Amino acid sequence: MFFERHEGGERALLVHLEGLDEQTREDADEFLELVRSAGADVAGFVTVTRHHASPRFLIGAGKVEELAALVAAEQADVVIFNHTLTPSQERNLEREFKCRVIDRTGLILDIFAQRARTHEGKLQVELAQLEHLSTRLVRGWTHLERQKGGIGLRGPGETQLETDRRLLRARIKQITKRLEKVRSQREQARRGRRRAEIPVVSLVGYTNAGKSTLFNRLTESAVYAADQLFATLDPTLRRIELPDIGPVIVADTVGFIRHLPHKLVEAFRATLEESSQADLLLHVVDAADPERQANIEQVHLVLGEIGADQLPMLDVYNKIDLLEAVEPNVQSDESGCPERVWLSAQQGQGMDLLGRAIAERLGEDMLQQQVVLGHDQGRLRAQFYAAGAVLGEAMTEDGRQQLELRLPRSDFNRLLKRAGLQPEQFLEQHVLQ
Repeated sequence: MFFERHEGGERALLVHLEGLDEQTREDADEFLELVRSAGADVAGFVTVTRHHASPRFLIGAGKVEELAALVAAEQADVVIFNHTLTPSQERNLEREFKCRVIDRTGLILDIFAQRARTHEGKLQVELAQLEHLSTRLVRGWTHLERQKGGIGLRGPGETQLETDRRLLRARIKQITKRLEKVRSQREQARRGRRRAEIPVVSLVGYTNAGKSTLFNRLTESAVYAADQLFATLDPTLRRIELPDIGPVIVADTVGFIRHLPHKLVEAFRATLEESSQADLLLHVVDAADPERQANIEQVHLVLGEIGADQLPMLDVYNKIDLLEAVEPNVQSDESGCPERVWLSAQQGQGMDLLGRAIAERLGEDMLQQQVVLGHDQGRLRAQFYAAGAVLGEAMTEDGRQQLELRLPRSDFNRLLKRAGLQPEQFLEQHVLQ
């Protein structure tokens, strides 16, 4: 990696801000989970009440002195803020604390750097890291930022800072080009699936909602799943068979989080496109999380950013084994269409209900019809059989084939167009009255 990450196990002093407005406030418990996921040892947790952010330190000067003494007493290696810091605030705090200071974005980037496994995932993490670092390059190079003039003091043409920025821009350009190639390859794969009429079901949801555990249950796979934030970074696709539907591609994707840094959304766009191009989204919700509703809203915000907020969605309320007196069940809307499934992926409870609900949602546009074929349409009859669409067959009095069909309407239209027929006209002439 171009931007090296410090090893885990460091002593970290955590600073959480209270009193800020609802839009910028973060969750303290989630902050602790993030720090543990990064592998840091918590040396102390300090809550600071602040109604207005200080331009210099974010927090007040008196609190900075108090924290500096605590850093020295606890021999902390790093101070982590549960908030976004500007580059100048980060530098000012490092000068006072005499140790590294990182903000919430830097912490999430560190976790992503640890978890990325595939070449694509590593490229996306590095891109996000470099873009984050580019605004903080002054750190460590302040003495070289400006060259002095005069005889014997003129510089070589550019400062060290300018050299670093140029190298960063070149590396960012190189990674972006590689990711464009990955995006192109993914789009080709998606086009292939669309041509084969294979529907895609994508799992989305807040981080640690149980998506990978559910994915493993659905697909009988062994994808890494753990009780930690961002256990999954790299998208995984598996093929399963559903009754009445046939082959379906299931995609496991990266979890979302409150105030997910915009740079990460941009960097992981190629991965998140698996969600934006899906036929059905399974929104996995941790039913036992007290912040359940806030997490649902955050997921909808991110889906809006990647253009997936208008896709068909089935809510999956997971971890009901942690709730009292909740049995696996399916909730449907007024028309009987499944809207929400309650289950436990860990215990395997309600997985049969989920399978039926997915099949029902994907089969909303299924055509079930009795048609009568002419004597010259034997090839079309063979194609219906090859597609597994024939439920039954009988002979009419005049010797024509009467077929009972059930198949996706898109498959029906494709087969007829291949035979040079118009679907609407065919149904008018060949449907059994």
